Amino acid sequence: MSYWGFPNPTLGFWRENMKKFFIALSSIIAVLFVAVLGAHFYGLQNLSAYQLDRFTTVKASEYLVAPERGKHLASISGCNGCHGANYQGKDFINEAPIGYVPAPNLTPAGPVANYTDEDWVKAIRHGIAKDGRVMVIMPSNHYSAYGDDDLAALISYMKTLPPAENKFSSRDIQFPGSIIFGILAYDSWPANQIPHDEVGGKIAPIIDESLGYGQYLTRITGCYECHGENLAGKDPDSEGSPGPNITRKGNPGNWNFEEFKKAMQTGQTPEGKILNPEKMPWPHYAVMSDVELKSLWANLNSI
Repeated sequence: MSYWGFPNPTLGFWRENMKKFFIALSSIIAVLFVAVLGAHFYGLQNLSAYQLDRFTTVKASEYLVAPERGKHLASISGCNGCHGANYQGKDFINEAPIGYVPAPNLTPAGPVANYTDEDWVKAIRHGIAKDGRVMVIMPSNHYSAYGDDDLAALISYMKTLPPAENKFSSRDIQFPGSIIFGILAYDSWPANQIPHDEVGGKIAPIIDESLGYGQYLTRITGCYECHGENLAGKDPDSEGSPGPNITRKGNPGNWNFEEFKKAMQTGQTPEGKILNPEKMPWPHYAVMSDVELKSLWANLNSI
């Protein structure tokens, strides 16, 4: 188009600037693509190559442990809550856009078949799989409190489980789960909350009704996971499952020991509320002895 026979300068200016704009836009998109792709692979690398240099291992064969003790610990620690009633494994996360994360088969037919005692220790107490993967779901920050003798009992029990031919695909964390799990939430995974060179090397407290044993039980049974680090309840908007205040200032502060025992063994509170076992896994705790429950009760009432 021209005006009175002269070229339109506005059109040429517009074309030149649009060309520059599209070049700049293409460059920005290319940089963003490379950055996102780099973050994706960086996140996956974080999740798959944890360097655990110093830690205290346990040789289960050096401890005289009863299989019943290991079975008991597996129950009160909720191992069968994530890995299935018979430890056959089950899908844990399987949804877009995160990807796939199984709770693996823990029987000798599963991926733990070639686990040494040291591999079990790394997985249970440190949250690191045999191949160096960060175990994003495993609550090892609580299990890191295990005494060496109790950990030996648990490992010995796991080795005696009947094989369950239950196969699962390998973990597959997809984009943007790679960035969410591997960068944004990376520091929150148990493996990054454990002082690896400080845990272990101690035996479990004597099983009695003492406050000390109650504190130990509170840790290895994962009470803090839902009820917060001070057990005074967890904000529903915070990470992890929300749970009520279970200190003396909470509802259990109005109960006596027998009422607490009934709630732990039957899932029914003195007020007549039925506890949802998916939120409050009381069936795992129902196997606790009176001595254990009294020590747990002593700890809750001390807070």
